[in-house]
Amino acid sequence: MSGNGKLADAVKESLDDYFTHLDGQPPHAIYDMVLGCVEKPLLEYILNHVGGNQSKAAEILGLNRNTLRKKMAEYYLN
Repeated sequence: MSGNGKLADAVKESLDDYFTHLDGQPPHAIYDMVLGCVEKPLLEYILNHVGGNQSKAAEILGLNRNTLRKKMAEYYLN
């Protein structure tokens, strides 16, 4: 199975777990919750992989460097 399939399976499994443990509460802001859970570690991993080089990280991520900087500030990443 490709890496994308494994990641998709992990997300589905986590969502199954989330919905199982709602205890009668309505789901709320799932999109932002999932993005927040995935985006920060993704940014951290890639930045670490390139030794903090924001230009290289932005290129690998397919983001504009200014967008990367905005996201880094949003997640308090240096």
